[in-house]
Amino acid sequence: MDIVYIRDLRIDTIIGIYDWEREVRQTVSIDLEMATDIRQAAATDDIQYALNYKAVSKRLISYVENRNALLVETLAEELAALIREEFQVPWLRLRLSKPGAVRGSRDVGLIIERGTKPAQASSE
Repeated sequence: MDIVYIRDLRIDTIIGIYDWEREVRQTVSIDLEMATDIRQAAATDDIQYALNYKAVSKRLISYVENRNALLVETLAEELAALIREEFQVPWLRLRLSKPGAVRGSRDVGLIIERGTKPAQASSE
């Protein structure tokens, strides 16, 4: 199993349960690890066989900018499902945080893992 990752993807959105949070855009930060097998992409040097992190990032940005969720839990679950379905990712770990949401803390959030982690492939 190989991992394609995205770190600190910052997206502005409406998120939160308080009235003031429903009126201002806040930044969320996403870290994402996605299981894949890079061998065919590496052997062919062809993007069609790769898990395209730019395409994943653009899809996340589009979704999050327009979602307006109340809870980070809801948004995290929706993003995990979207990535697994649209990009055929068997397993992922997603960290979603709200920088500055709690005074005195750099950020708060959650980490979820969804799917089945593929077994480590033997080297050939």
